[in-house]
Amino acid sequence: MLFSSRLIALIWFLGFANYAASTCLPPQELEALSVVARKLGKRDWNFDGVADPCTNELPWWDSSVDKGKGVLCNFTSHGNCHVTRIILKSQNLNGSLPKELVGLPFLQVIDVDRNYINGTLPPEWGAMGFLQKIAVLGNRLTGPIPKEYGNITALEELVLEANQFTGNIPGEFGDLPRLRRLQLASNNFTGELSPDLAKITTLEEFRISGNNFTGRIPNFILKWRNITRMEIQGSGLSGPIPSNLTSLTKLNDLRISDLSGNQSDFPNLATSTSWKQVILRSCNIVGELPPFIARLAFNESLDLSFNKLTGQIPRDLGGQKGDIYLTGNFLNGTVPQLMQDKGNIDLSYNNFTSVSPKPSCTTNSPNLFANSNGNTNGTFYCVNPQCKSNDFSSFYINCGSQNKVGKYEADYSTGNFYLGKNWGFSSTGRFWNTDKYGKSNLLQPGNSSISGPKSKLYSSARLSPLSLTYFGFCLRNGNYTVNLHFAEIMFTNDTTYGSLGRRVFDIYIQGNLVEKDFNIENAAGGASTPITMPYHAFVGDHTLEIRFYWAGKGTTVLPERSVYGPLISAISVVHDAYKKQHLDRS
Repeated sequence: MLFSSRLIALIWFLGFANYAASTCLPPQELEALSVVARKLGKRDWNFDGVADPCTNELPWWDSSVDKGKGVLCNFTSHGNCHVTRIILKSQNLNGSLPKELVGLPFLQVIDVDRNYINGTLPPEWGAMGFLQKIAVLGNRLTGPIPKEYGNITALEELVLEANQFTGNIPGEFGDLPRLRRLQLASNNFTGELSPDLAKITTLEEFRISGNNFTGRIPNFILKWRNITRMEIQGSGLSGPIPSNLTSLTKLNDLRISDLSGNQSDFPNLATSTSWKQVILRSCNIVGELPPFIARLAFNESLDLSFNKLTGQIPRDLGGQKGDIYLTGNFLNGTVPQLMQDKGNIDLSYNNFTSVSPKPSCTTNSPNLFANSNGNTNGTFYCVNPQCKSNDFSSFYINCGSQNKVGKYEADYSTGNFYLGKNWGFSSTGRFWNTDKYGKSNLLQPGNSSISGPKSKLYSSARLSPLSLTYFGFCLRNGNYTVNLHFAEIMFTNDTTYGSLGRRVFDIYIQGNLVEKDFNIENAAGGASTPITMPYHAFVGDHTLEIRFYWAGKGTTVLPERSVYGPLISAISVVHDAYKKQHLDRS
Protein backbone atom coordinates (compact mmCIF):
# COMPACT_ATOMS: atom_id res chain seq x y z
CA MET A 1 0.00 0.00 0.00
CA LEU A 2 2.79 2.38 0.92
CA PHE A 3 4.64 1.45 -2.26
CA SER A 4 1.52 2.17 -4.37
CA SER A 5 1.06 5.56 -2.78
CA ARG A 6 4.68 6.50 -3.40
CA LEU A 7 4.43 5.32 -7.01
CA ILE A 8 1.32 7.41 -7.59
CA ALA A 9 3.03 10.43 -6.01
CA LEU A 10 6.10 9.95 -8.22
CA ILE A 11 3.97 9.72 -11.35
CA TRP A 12 2.05 12.87 -10.34
CA PHE A 13 5.28 14.74 -9.63
CA LEU A 14 6.85 13.79 -12.95
CA GLY A 15 3.66 14.72 -14.78
CA PHE A 16 3.47 18.07 -13.03
CA ALA A 17 7.15 18.74 -13.72
CA ASN A 18 6.64 17.93 -17.40
CA TYR A 19 3.54 20.17 -17.51
CA ALA A 20 5.38 23.00 -15.79
CA ALA A 21 8.28 22.70 -18.21
CA SER A 22 5.95 22.74 -21.21
CA THR A 23 4.23 25.95 -20.05
CA CYS A 24 7.52 27.82 -19.85
CA LEU A 25 9.56 29.13 -22.74
CA PRO A 26 12.48 26.80 -23.53
CA PRO A 27 15.75 28.14 -22.06
CA GLN A 28 17.39 28.55 -25.48
CA GLU A 29 14.48 30.67 -26.74
CA LEU A 30 14.44 32.71 -23.54
CA GLU A 31 18.15 33.43 -24.03
CA ALA A 32 17.59 34.35 -27.69
CA LEU A 33 14.70 36.64 -26.70
CA SER A 34 16.97 38.36 -24.18
CA VAL A 35 19.57 39.09 -26.87
CA VAL A 36 16.86 40.27 -29.30
CA ALA A 37 15.50 42.69 -26.73
CA ARG A 38 18.93 44.07 -25.90
CA LYS A 39 19.89 44.66 -29.53
CA LEU A 40 16.55 46.26 -30.40
CA GLY A 41 16.89 48.59 -27.43
CA LYS A 42 13.92 47.11 -25.58
CA ARG A 43 15.00 47.65 -21.98
CA ASP A 44 11.83 47.23 -19.92
CA TRP A 45 11.39 43.47 -20.16
CA ASN A 46 12.26 41.68 -16.92
CA PHE A 47 13.82 38.32 -17.69
CA ASP A 48 14.28 37.59 -14.01
CA GLY A 49 10.65 38.16 -13.14
CA VAL A 50 7.98 35.71 -12.03
CA ALA A 51 5.88 35.93 -15.22
CA ASP A 52 7.01 33.74 -18.09
CA PRO A 53 6.43 34.91 -21.70
CA CYS A 54 4.24 31.84 -22.25
CA THR A 55 1.58 33.33 -19.96
CA ASN A 56 0.72 35.81 -22.75
CA GLU A 57 0.04 38.39 -20.07
CA LEU A 58 1.64 41.65 -19.01
CA PRO A 59 4.44 42.59 -19.09
CA TRP A 60 5.05 40.35 -22.09
CA TRP A 61 1.83 40.69 -24.06
CA ASP A 62 -0.68 43.54 -23.98
CA SER A 63 -3.96 42.41 -25.49
CA SER A 64 -5.71 45.72 -24.73
CA VAL A 65 -4.03 47.30 -27.76
CA ASP A 66 -5.52 46.74 -31.20
CA LYS A 67 -3.93 43.53 -32.55
CA GLY A 68 -1.82 43.41 -29.37
CA LYS A 69 1.79 44.31 -28.69
CA GLY A 70 4.79 42.68 -27.06
CA VAL A 71 5.71 38.98 -27.21
CA LEU A 72 3.05 36.42 -28.02
CA CYS A 73 3.58 32.71 -27.52
CA ASN A 74 1.64 29.72 -28.81
CA PHE A 75 1.61 26.03 -27.90
CA THR A 76 2.28 23.23 -30.35
CA SER A 77 0.13 20.10 -30.56
CA HIS A 78 2.62 18.49 -28.20
CA GLY A 79 2.03 21.18 -25.58
CA ASN A 80 5.37 22.95 -26.09
CA CYS A 81 5.50 26.75 -25.86
CA HIS A 82 7.27 28.93 -28.45
CA VAL A 83 7.47 32.62 -29.35
CA THR A 84 5.42 33.27 -32.50
CA ARG A 85 4.99 37.06 -32.59
CA ILE A 86 7.05 40.10 -31.64
CA ILE A 87 5.13 43.35 -32.13
CA LEU A 88 6.86 46.49 -30.88
CA LYS A 89 5.36 49.38 -32.84
CA SER A 90 5.79 53.10 -32.11
CA GLN A 91 8.16 52.70 -29.14
CA ASN A 92 11.14 54.71 -30.43
CA LEU A 93 13.48 51.75 -30.01
CA ASN A 94 16.97 52.91 -30.98
CA GLY A 95 18.88 49.66 -31.50
CA SER A 96 19.42 47.46 -34.54
CA LEU A 97 17.77 44.41 -36.08
CA PRO A 98 19.27 41.32 -34.38
CA LYS A 99 20.47 38.34 -36.37
CA GLU A 100 19.78 36.35 -33.19
CA LEU A 101 16.10 36.34 -34.15
CA VAL A 102 16.90 32.98 -35.75
CA GLY A 103 17.06 31.63 -32.18
CA LEU A 104 13.26 31.87 -32.19
CA PRO A 105 12.62 29.22 -34.86
CA PHE A 106 8.82 29.30 -34.60
CA LEU A 107 8.53 33.08 -35.00
CA GLN A 108 5.87 34.11 -37.52
CA VAL A 109 5.73 37.92 -37.15
CA ILE A 110 8.37 40.57 -36.42
CA ASP A 111 6.79 44.05 -36.48
CA VAL A 112 8.83 47.06 -35.34
CA ASP A 113 7.08 49.78 -37.35
CA ARG A 114 7.76 53.42 -36.39
CA ASN A 115 10.83 53.22 -34.22
CA TYR A 116 14.36 54.66 -34.44
CA ILE A 117 16.17 51.46 -35.40
CA ASN A 118 19.28 51.69 -37.58
CA GLY A 119 21.52 49.22 -39.38
CA THR A 120 20.60 46.72 -42.08
CA LEU A 121 18.34 43.73 -42.67
CA PRO A 122 20.11 40.60 -41.36
CA PRO A 123 20.62 38.01 -44.13
CA GLU A 124 20.38 35.31 -41.43
CA TRP A 125 16.61 35.83 -41.28
CA GLY A 126 16.45 34.09 -44.65
CA ALA A 127 16.69 30.76 -42.83
CA MET A 128 13.55 31.33 -40.73
CA GLY A 129 11.08 28.90 -42.24
CA PHE A 130 7.98 29.98 -40.30
CA LEU A 131 8.36 33.76 -40.74
CA GLN A 132 5.23 35.20 -42.37
CA LYS A 133 5.61 38.96 -41.82
CA ILE A 134 8.55 41.35 -41.62
CA ALA A 135 7.47 44.95 -40.91
CA VAL A 136 10.04 47.70 -40.28
CA LEU A 137 8.18 50.75 -41.62
CA GLY A 138 9.46 54.14 -40.48
CA ASN A 139 12.98 53.51 -39.17
CA ARG A 140 16.56 54.45 -40.14
CA LEU A 141 17.46 51.24 -41.92
CA THR A 142 19.82 51.19 -44.89
CA GLY A 143 21.43 48.77 -47.32
CA PRO A 144 19.89 46.28 -49.77
CA ILE A 145 17.23 43.63 -49.30
CA PRO A 146 19.11 40.36 -48.73
CA LYS A 147 18.51 37.95 -51.58
CA GLU A 148 18.33 35.25 -48.90
CA TYR A 149 14.80 36.46 -48.13
CA GLY A 150 13.77 34.66 -51.31
CA ASN A 151 14.18 31.48 -49.25
CA ILE A 152 11.53 32.37 -46.65
CA THR A 153 8.81 30.25 -48.22
CA ALA A 154 6.24 31.20 -45.57
CA LEU A 155 6.72 34.95 -46.12
CA GLU A 156 3.45 36.75 -46.87
CA GLU A 157 4.19 40.39 -46.01
CA LEU A 158 7.37 42.45 -46.42
CA VAL A 159 6.88 46.04 -45.24
CA LEU A 160 10.00 48.20 -45.63
CA GLU A 161 8.39 51.60 -46.31
CA ALA A 162 9.92 54.90 -45.18
CA ASN A 163 13.52 53.88 -44.60
CA GLN A 164 16.68 54.47 -46.63
CA PHE A 165 17.10 51.09 -48.31
CA THR A 166 19.05 50.88 -51.56
CA GLY A 167 19.64 48.38 -54.36
CA ASN A 168 16.97 46.57 -56.33
CA ILE A 169 14.15 44.15 -55.59
CA PRO A 170 15.73 40.67 -55.60
CA GLY A 171 14.56 38.51 -58.48
CA GLU A 172 14.59 35.64 -55.99
CA PHE A 173 11.28 37.00 -54.67
CA GLY A 174 9.68 35.41 -57.71
CA ASP A 175 10.11 32.07 -55.93
CA LEU A 176 8.11 33.10 -52.88
CA PRO A 177 4.89 31.04 -53.07
CA ARG A 178 2.81 33.03 -50.55
CA LEU A 179 3.89 36.67 -50.85
CA ARG A 180 0.79 38.89 -50.70
CA ARG A 181 2.10 42.31 -49.68
CA LEU A 182 5.25 44.03 -50.93
CA GLN A 183 5.44 47.53 -49.48
CA LEU A 184 8.70 49.29 -50.44
CA ALA A 185 7.65 52.94 -50.83
CA SER A 186 9.74 55.94 -49.73
CA ASN A 187 13.22 54.46 -50.00
CA ASN A 188 16.17 54.76 -52.38
CA PHE A 189 15.67 51.60 -54.42
CA THR A 190 17.12 51.60 -57.94
CA GLY A 191 17.33 49.43 -61.05
CA GLU A 192 14.71 47.83 -63.23
CA LEU A 193 12.02 45.48 -61.96
CA SER A 194 13.24 41.93 -62.48
CA PRO A 195 11.17 39.80 -64.91
CA ASP A 196 11.25 37.08 -62.24
CA LEU A 197 8.80 39.15 -60.19
CA ALA A 198 6.13 38.16 -62.71
CA LYS A 199 5.97 34.80 -60.94
CA ILE A 200 4.53 36.28 -57.73
CA THR A 201 0.97 35.44 -58.71
CA THR A 202 -0.20 35.59 -55.09
CA LEU A 203 0.58 39.33 -54.84
CA GLU A 204 -2.27 41.50 -53.55
CA GLU A 205 -0.50 44.77 -52.67
CA PHE A 206 2.45 46.28 -54.53
CA ARG A 207 3.70 49.70 -53.36
CA ILE A 208 6.93 51.17 -54.72
CA SER A 209 6.19 54.93 -54.73
CA GLY A 210 8.90 57.45 -53.92
CA ASN A 211 11.95 55.55 -55.18
CA ASN A 212 14.53 55.79 -57.98
CA PHE A 213 13.75 52.78 -60.13
CA THR A 214 14.58 52.84 -63.83
CA GLY A 215 12.99 51.38 -66.93
CA ARG A 216 9.38 51.12 -68.02
CA ILE A 217 6.40 49.86 -66.08
CA PRO A 218 6.62 46.20 -67.09
CA ASN A 219 3.75 44.45 -68.84
CA PHE A 220 4.22 41.47 -66.53
CA ILE A 221 2.16 43.25 -63.88
CA LEU A 222 -0.82 41.97 -65.89
CA LYS A 223 0.02 38.50 -64.57
CA TRP A 224 -0.74 39.57 -61.00
CA ARG A 225 -4.37 38.50 -61.17
CA ASN A 226 -4.84 38.74 -57.38
CA ILE A 227 -3.61 42.33 -57.10
CA THR A 228 -5.99 44.67 -55.27
CA ARG A 229 -3.77 47.70 -54.60
CA MET A 230 -0.99 49.04 -56.79
CA GLU A 231 0.99 52.22 -56.01
CA ILE A 232 3.63 53.49 -58.45
CA GLN A 233 3.79 57.21 -57.64
CA GLY A 234 7.05 59.06 -58.21
CA SER A 235 8.80 55.69 -58.46
CA GLY A 236 11.31 56.64 -61.14
CA LEU A 237 9.69 54.26 -63.63
CA SER A 238 8.68 55.59 -67.02
CA GLY A 239 5.66 55.09 -69.23
CA PRO A 240 3.72 54.09 -71.09
CA ILE A 241 1.17 52.46 -68.79
CA PRO A 242 0.16 48.98 -70.01
CA SER A 243 -2.79 49.61 -72.30
CA ASN A 244 -5.26 47.06 -70.96
CA LEU A 245 -5.72 46.48 -67.23
CA THR A 246 -9.13 44.81 -67.48
CA SER A 247 -7.64 41.40 -66.65
CA LEU A 248 -6.85 42.68 -63.15
CA THR A 249 -10.41 42.22 -61.98
CA LYS A 250 -9.57 42.38 -58.27
CA LEU A 251 -7.68 45.69 -58.57
CA ASN A 252 -9.67 48.44 -56.81
CA ASP A 253 -6.97 50.91 -55.74
CA LEU A 254 -4.66 52.09 -58.53
CA ARG A 255 -2.18 54.95 -58.02
CA ILE A 256 0.31 55.78 -60.77
CA SER A 257 1.87 59.23 -61.10
CA ASP A 258 4.78 61.29 -62.38
CA LEU A 259 5.93 59.05 -65.18
CA SER A 260 8.65 60.12 -67.57
CA GLY A 261 9.13 58.63 -70.99
CA ASN A 262 6.69 57.97 -73.79
CA GLN A 263 3.11 59.12 -73.99
CA SER A 264 0.33 56.78 -72.93
CA ASP A 265 -3.15 56.24 -74.26
CA PHE A 266 -5.80 56.03 -71.58
CA PRO A 267 -5.61 52.44 -70.29
CA ASN A 268 -8.67 50.22 -70.29
CA LEU A 269 -9.98 49.64 -66.78
CA ALA A 270 -12.51 47.12 -65.51
CA THR A 271 -15.89 48.85 -65.30
CA SER A 272 -17.37 46.04 -63.21
CA THR A 273 -15.04 46.85 -60.32
CA SER A 274 -16.14 48.87 -57.33
CA TRP A 275 -13.10 51.12 -57.26
CA LYS A 276 -11.77 52.75 -54.15
CA GLN A 277 -9.75 55.21 -56.19
CA VAL A 278 -8.04 55.62 -59.53
CA ILE A 279 -5.03 57.94 -59.72
CA LEU A 280 -3.35 58.36 -63.10
CA ARG A 281 -1.74 61.73 -62.50
CA SER A 282 1.03 63.32 -64.55
CA CYS A 283 1.40 60.15 -66.61
CA ASN A 284 1.73 61.84 -70.01
CA ILE A 285 -1.67 60.45 -71.04
CA VAL A 286 -2.93 61.87 -74.34
CA GLY A 287 -6.21 61.81 -76.21
CA GLU A 288 -9.81 62.11 -75.12
CA LEU A 289 -11.45 60.70 -72.04
CA PRO A 290 -12.88 57.30 -72.98
CA PRO A 291 -16.67 56.88 -72.65
CA PHE A 292 -16.26 54.03 -70.13
CA ILE A 293 -14.82 56.50 -67.60
CA ALA A 294 -18.38 57.61 -66.82
CA ARG A 295 -19.28 54.04 -65.85
CA LEU A 296 -16.47 53.65 -63.32
CA ALA A 297 -17.78 53.41 -59.78
CA PHE A 298 -15.26 54.98 -57.38
CA ASN A 299 -15.89 55.76 -53.74
CA GLU A 300 -12.97 58.07 -52.93
CA SER A 301 -11.38 59.74 -55.93
CA LEU A 302 -10.65 59.80 -59.64
CA ASP A 303 -7.49 61.83 -60.29
CA LEU A 304 -6.43 62.37 -63.90
CA SER A 305 -4.76 65.72 -63.34
CA PHE A 306 -1.69 67.11 -65.14
CA ASN A 307 -1.93 65.00 -68.27
CA LYS A 308 -2.56 66.02 -71.89
CA LEU A 309 -6.21 65.07 -72.13
CA THR A 310 -8.24 66.82 -74.79
CA GLY A 311 -11.84 67.01 -75.91
CA GLN A 312 -14.97 67.13 -73.79
CA ILE A 313 -15.90 65.49 -70.53
CA PRO A 314 -18.37 62.59 -70.97
CA ARG A 315 -21.74 64.01 -69.95
CA ASP A 316 -22.47 61.15 -67.52
CA LEU A 317 -19.28 61.73 -65.52
CA GLY A 318 -19.88 63.40 -62.16
CA GLY A 319 -22.55 61.27 -60.57
CA GLN A 320 -20.07 59.14 -58.67
CA LYS A 321 -19.60 59.40 -54.93
CA GLY A 322 -15.88 60.22 -54.97
CA ASP A 323 -13.92 63.36 -55.77
CA ILE A 324 -12.89 64.11 -59.35
CA TYR A 325 -9.63 65.88 -60.29
CA LEU A 326 -9.08 66.82 -63.92
CA THR A 327 -6.75 69.72 -63.18
CA GLY A 328 -4.15 70.84 -65.69
CA ASN A 329 -5.31 69.27 -68.95
CA PHE A 330 -6.59 70.64 -72.28
CA LEU A 331 -10.24 69.75 -71.82
CA ASN A 332 -12.87 71.96 -73.43
CA GLY A 333 -16.56 72.13 -74.12
CA THR A 334 -19.35 72.38 -71.58
CA VAL A 335 -19.07 71.26 -67.98
CA PRO A 336 -21.56 68.35 -67.59
CA GLN A 337 -24.71 69.08 -65.66
CA LEU A 338 -23.85 66.34 -63.14
CA MET A 339 -20.78 68.37 -62.16
CA GLN A 340 -22.61 71.60 -61.52
CA ASP A 341 -22.74 72.78 -57.92
CA LYS A 342 -20.49 69.99 -56.66
CA GLY A 343 -17.59 71.07 -54.46
CA ASN A 344 -15.62 67.85 -54.78
CA ILE A 345 -14.68 68.41 -58.43
CA ASP A 346 -11.58 70.28 -59.63
CA LEU A 347 -11.52 71.38 -63.27
CA SER A 348 -8.97 74.17 -62.90
CA TYR A 349 -6.38 74.92 -65.59
CA ASN A 350 -8.35 73.72 -68.63
CA ASN A 351 -9.92 75.31 -71.72
CA PHE A 352 -13.66 75.02 -71.20
CA THR A 353 -15.42 77.12 -73.77
CA SER A 354 -18.84 77.25 -72.20
CA VAL A 355 -19.82 77.13 -68.56
CA SER A 356 -23.39 77.45 -67.41
CA PRO A 357 -24.03 79.01 -65.04
CA LYS A 358 -21.01 81.30 -65.18
CA PRO A 359 -18.72 80.25 -62.32
CA SER A 360 -18.45 82.37 -59.24
CA CYS A 361 -14.93 82.97 -58.03
CA THR A 362 -16.16 82.95 -54.44
CA THR A 363 -17.40 79.36 -54.51
CA ASN A 364 -15.77 75.99 -54.88
CA SER A 365 -18.39 74.12 -56.89
CA PRO A 366 -16.66 73.04 -59.04
CA ASN A 367 -13.24 74.69 -59.01
CA LEU A 368 -12.87 76.34 -62.44
CA PHE A 369 -9.91 78.55 -61.63
CA ALA A 370 -7.74 79.53 -64.62
CA ASN A 371 -10.09 78.26 -67.31
CA SER A 372 -9.95 80.21 -70.54
CA ASN A 373 -13.66 79.98 -71.50
CA GLY A 374 -12.44 80.02 -75.09
CA ASN A 375 -10.68 83.34 -74.76
CA THR A 376 -7.41 83.81 -76.56
CA ASN A 377 -6.54 87.19 -75.05
CA GLY A 378 -5.04 85.79 -71.85
CA THR A 379 -8.19 86.30 -69.78
CA PHE A 380 -8.91 83.41 -67.41
CA TYR A 381 -11.58 82.75 -64.83
CA CYS A 382 -10.79 84.23 -61.43
CA VAL A 383 -7.28 85.33 -62.40
CA ASN A 384 -8.13 88.85 -63.55
CA PRO A 385 -10.79 90.15 -61.14
CA GLN A 386 -12.34 93.60 -61.06
CA CYS A 387 -9.28 95.65 -60.31
CA LYS A 388 -7.04 97.75 -62.48
CA SER A 389 -3.63 96.85 -63.77
CA ASN A 390 -0.79 98.60 -61.98
CA ASP A 391 -2.86 98.92 -58.79
CA PHE A 392 -0.33 96.95 -56.73
CA SER A 393 3.41 96.46 -56.52
CA SER A 394 3.52 93.91 -53.68
CA PHE A 395 1.60 91.42 -51.59
CA TYR A 396 2.32 89.61 -48.31
CA ILE A 397 0.65 86.40 -47.05
CA ASN A 398 0.80 84.70 -43.65
CA CYS A 399 -0.10 81.29 -45.05
CA GLY A 400 -2.54 79.14 -43.15
CA SER A 401 -3.00 81.63 -40.33
CA GLN A 402 -5.96 83.60 -38.98
CA ASN A 403 -3.64 86.37 -37.81
CA LYS A 404 -2.25 89.37 -39.61
CA VAL A 405 1.45 89.79 -38.80
CA GLY A 406 2.82 93.17 -39.84
CA LYS A 407 2.20 93.47 -43.57
CA TYR A 408 1.49 89.75 -43.90
CA GLU A 409 -2.24 89.24 -44.40
CA ALA A 410 -4.15 86.39 -42.79
CA ASP A 411 -4.81 83.36 -44.99
CA TYR A 412 -7.35 81.11 -43.32
CA SER A 413 -9.76 79.92 -46.00
CA THR A 414 -10.50 76.20 -45.67
CA GLY A 415 -11.76 75.77 -49.22
CA ASN A 416 -9.82 74.73 -52.28
CA PHE A 417 -10.03 78.21 -53.77
CA TYR A 418 -9.74 81.75 -52.41
CA LEU A 419 -9.80 85.17 -54.07
CA GLY A 420 -8.64 88.20 -52.11
CA LYS A 421 -7.96 91.86 -52.91
CA ASN A 422 -4.89 91.24 -55.06
CA TRP A 423 -3.93 87.65 -54.36
CA GLY A 424 -5.53 84.25 -54.04
CA PHE A 425 -4.84 80.54 -54.13
CA SER A 426 -6.10 77.34 -55.70
CA SER A 427 -5.39 73.93 -54.20
CA THR A 428 -6.10 70.49 -55.58
CA GLY A 429 -5.80 66.95 -54.30
CA ARG A 430 -6.99 64.79 -51.45
CA PHE A 431 -5.27 63.73 -48.24
CA TRP A 432 -5.56 60.00 -47.67
CA ASN A 433 -6.47 60.44 -44.01
CA THR A 434 -9.48 62.66 -44.64
CA ASP A 435 -10.84 62.28 -41.11
CA LYS A 436 -7.80 64.08 -39.74
CA TYR A 437 -6.76 66.46 -42.50
CA GLY A 438 -9.88 67.12 -44.54
CA LYS A 439 -10.07 66.99 -48.29
CA SER A 440 -7.79 69.82 -49.26
CA ASN A 441 -6.10 72.89 -47.79
CA LEU A 442 -5.08 72.14 -44.22
CA LEU A 443 -4.63 74.81 -41.64
CA GLN A 444 -1.95 73.23 -39.49
CA PRO A 445 -1.19 74.87 -36.14
CA GLY A 446 2.43 74.41 -35.28
CA ASN A 447 3.69 72.99 -32.00
CA SER A 448 7.22 74.17 -32.62
CA SER A 449 9.45 76.27 -30.42
CA ILE A 450 10.46 78.76 -33.10
CA SER A 451 11.56 82.07 -31.64
CA GLY A 452 12.69 85.38 -33.05
CA PRO A 453 11.13 88.52 -34.51
CA LYS A 454 9.26 86.65 -37.26
CA SER A 455 8.32 83.58 -35.23
CA LYS A 456 4.58 84.25 -35.64
CA LEU A 457 4.92 83.68 -39.37
CA TYR A 458 5.95 80.08 -38.68
CA SER A 459 3.42 79.07 -36.02
CA SER A 460 1.11 77.75 -38.74
CA ALA A 461 1.31 76.88 -42.41
CA ARG A 462 -0.80 75.96 -45.38
CA LEU A 463 -0.54 72.41 -46.68
CA SER A 464 -1.82 70.80 -49.84
CA PRO A 465 -2.02 67.11 -50.72
CA LEU A 466 -0.96 67.68 -54.31
CA SER A 467 -0.74 71.12 -55.93
CA LEU A 468 -1.02 74.54 -54.32
CA THR A 469 -0.92 77.70 -56.43
CA TYR A 470 -0.71 81.23 -55.05
CA PHE A 471 -1.20 84.04 -57.52
CA GLY A 472 -0.98 87.81 -57.39
CA PHE A 473 -2.89 90.00 -59.84
CA CYS A 474 -3.31 93.63 -60.85
CA LEU A 475 0.44 93.98 -60.38
CA ARG A 476 2.66 96.54 -62.03
CA ASN A 477 4.76 94.85 -64.67
CA GLY A 478 8.48 94.50 -64.07
CA ASN A 479 11.02 92.59 -62.00
CA TYR A 480 10.00 91.24 -58.60
CA THR A 481 11.70 89.64 -55.60
CA VAL A 482 9.79 86.64 -54.28
CA ASN A 483 10.59 85.49 -50.75
CA LEU A 484 9.20 82.11 -49.71
CA HIS A 485 9.25 81.48 -45.96
CA PHE A 486 9.41 77.88 -44.76
CA ALA A 487 9.69 76.00 -41.48
CA GLU A 488 9.01 72.28 -41.05
CA ILE A 489 6.58 72.20 -38.12
CA MET A 490 5.21 68.66 -38.44
CA PHE A 491 8.47 66.79 -37.77
CA THR A 492 10.66 66.91 -34.67
CA ASN A 493 14.33 67.51 -33.88
CA ASP A 494 15.00 64.52 -31.64
CA THR A 495 15.73 60.79 -31.63
CA THR A 496 12.17 59.59 -32.23
CA TYR A 497 10.44 58.35 -35.36
CA GLY A 498 8.72 61.75 -35.47
CA SER A 499 12.00 63.15 -36.77
CA LEU A 500 12.33 60.69 -39.65
CA GLY A 501 9.78 62.11 -42.07
CA ARG A 502 10.95 63.56 -45.39
CA ARG A 503 8.77 66.20 -47.02
CA VAL A 504 9.73 66.63 -50.68
CA PHE A 505 8.04 68.80 -53.30
CA ASP A 506 8.75 70.98 -56.34
CA ILE A 507 8.48 74.77 -56.64
CA TYR A 508 7.52 76.67 -59.80
CA ILE A 509 7.49 80.46 -60.27
CA GLN A 510 5.86 81.84 -63.40
CA GLY A 511 5.78 78.29 -64.74
CA ASN A 512 9.52 77.79 -64.34
CA LEU A 513 10.85 75.01 -62.10
CA VAL A 514 13.05 76.74 -59.50
CA GLU A 515 13.38 73.88 -56.97
CA LYS A 516 13.24 70.16 -57.73
CA ASP A 517 12.73 67.76 -54.80
CA PHE A 518 12.86 70.61 -52.31
CA ASN A 519 13.20 69.47 -48.69
CA ILE A 520 12.56 72.15 -46.05
CA GLU A 521 14.55 70.40 -43.32
CA ASN A 522 17.57 69.88 -45.52
CA ALA A 523 17.55 73.49 -46.68
CA ALA A 524 17.05 74.91 -43.17
CA GLY A 525 19.28 72.45 -41.30
CA GLY A 526 16.53 70.90 -39.20
CA ALA A 527 12.88 70.94 -38.21
CA SER A 528 11.33 74.04 -36.58
CA THR A 529 14.07 76.11 -38.20
CA PRO A 530 12.93 79.01 -40.41
CA ILE A 531 14.44 79.60 -43.80
CA THR A 532 13.66 82.20 -46.46
CA MET A 533 14.24 81.26 -50.08
CA PRO A 534 14.61 84.33 -52.37
CA TYR A 535 13.82 84.21 -56.08
CA HIS A 536 13.55 86.69 -58.92
CA ALA A 537 10.57 86.78 -61.25
CA PHE A 538 9.37 88.92 -64.14
CA VAL A 539 5.74 90.02 -64.43
CA GLY A 540 4.66 90.93 -67.94
CA ASP A 541 0.89 90.47 -67.81
CA HIS A 542 0.17 91.92 -64.34
CA THR A 543 -0.05 88.41 -62.86
CA LEU A 544 2.44 86.36 -60.84
CA GLU A 545 2.06 82.65 -60.13
CA ILE A 546 3.80 80.53 -57.48
CA ARG A 547 3.06 76.82 -57.53
CA PHE A 548 4.05 74.04 -55.13
CA TYR A 549 3.67 70.48 -56.41
CA TRP A 550 4.04 67.06 -54.78
CA ALA A 551 5.54 64.62 -57.29
CA GLY A 552 5.16 61.47 -55.20
CA LYS A 553 8.52 61.76 -53.41
CA GLY A 554 9.36 61.70 -49.71
CA THR A 555 7.53 59.89 -46.94
CA THR A 556 3.77 59.79 -46.45
CA VAL A 557 3.46 57.78 -43.20
CA LEU A 558 5.61 59.67 -40.67
CA PRO A 559 4.88 60.52 -37.95
CA GLU A 560 1.52 59.20 -39.19
CA ARG A 561 -0.24 58.61 -42.47
CA SER A 562 -1.08 61.61 -44.69
CA VAL A 563 1.82 63.82 -43.61
CA TYR A 564 3.19 64.82 -47.01
CA GLY A 565 2.79 67.43 -49.71
CA PRO A 566 3.76 71.11 -50.03
CA LEU A 567 3.99 73.25 -46.91
CA ILE A 568 4.42 77.04 -46.98
CA SER A 569 4.57 79.42 -44.00
CA ALA A 570 4.58 82.86 -45.60
CA ILE A 571 5.10 84.66 -48.90
CA SER A 572 6.28 88.16 -49.73
CA VAL A 573 6.38 89.56 -53.27
CA VAL A 574 7.77 93.05 -53.93
CA HIS A 575 8.47 94.98 -57.16
CA ASP A 576 12.19 95.70 -57.35
CA ALA A 577 11.58 99.36 -58.17
CA TYR A 578 9.46 99.86 -55.05
CA LYS A 579 11.49 98.02 -52.42
CA LYS A 580 12.16 101.15 -50.40
CA GLN A 581 8.42 101.77 -50.17
CA HIS A 582 7.76 98.21 -49.06
CA LEU A 583 10.37 97.58 -46.41
CA ASP A 584 9.67 94.28 -44.69
CA ARG A 585 8.96 95.47 -41.13
CA SER A 586 7.18 92.30 -40.00
